[in-house]
Amino acid sequence: MDRFESMEMLVAAIENGSLSAAGRALNVPLPTLSRKITDLESRLGTRLLIRGTRKLTLTDAGVAYVAAARRILEQVDDAEREAAGEFQMPKGELVITAPVFFGRLHVLPVVTDFLALYPEINVRLLLADHNLQLVEEHVDMAVRIGVLPDSNMIATRVGSMRNVVCASPQLLAEHGVPQVPDDLRRFPFVRVVMPVLSPGWRFLSPDGRGEIEIPILPRLAVSTAEAAMQAAVRGVGAVSLMRYQVSDALEAGLLQLVLEDFELEPSPIHLLHASRGHMPLKMRRFLDFAAPRLREILG
Repeated sequence: MDRFESMEMLVAAIENGSLSAAGRALNVPLPTLSRKITDLESRLGTRLLIRGTRKLTLTDAGVAYVAAARRILEQVDDAEREAAGEFQMPKGELVITAPVFFGRLHVLPVVTDFLALYPEINVRLLLADHNLQLVEEHVDMAVRIGVLPDSNMIATRVGSMRNVVCASPQLLAEHGVPQVPDDLRRFPFVRVVMPVLSPGWRFLSPDGRGEIEIPILPRLAVSTAEAAMQAAVRGVGAVSLMRYQVSDALEAGLLQLVLEDFELEPSPIHLLHASRGHMPLKMRRFLDFAAPRLREILG
């Protein structure tokens, strides 16, 4: 039995959520994949997976085995890439993820300039407003906006971004320009739907001694920042977004900033990658290329 192949199939089953999805991802027939995992369990003399009707669950032994299998497969992958020359010359595919709007506006131009310099490197740029898991989803590098949780990832700070509140001139003419955060209570709001929503928008308190939260009941809730910006331009309500998401509308006079004196500290922006003892040259070259350019853009 090819243990590496069985490990890969087991890890793929967990990452994809089902045996059938793993089979499609690996282009392996479902009966073959199921048999390989069963044979692996027989060889180990323990059950690794609990096959439920809706999802797969790892046993305690399975949790430990999958963690070890991921490390082994990563080491094998590194060895193969080193043999192929990825550690001696920059070549191969680089997978990068970034938020949709920020990625299109700032990351894509950096990537295209990078590709022009390195003809042996291909880039897969995944633009998504949810955080992809770097190791589990085989992503080399991510752009993250916001305070990072504690992890074993390596982060390179490239700048920061203000979170701003703005509204259309006609909305401000109708409701007045807010002078303190509490004035927002008389405004309608547009909000981006997020997986975890706080009940309101946070600001520095007028006395400068802490933070306050203004409760938000949106007149319109949308799924993307771009849609929220467009709705705010049309006067539906005030909106709270990152500065880059409304920059064009601000420059065109379609939106106006309000309550700038009460903004919280800007959110940090990092390039994030998994901790590795020996970074492939393709990643090192991109990090060295992208970090100073993003710092210049975000400066």
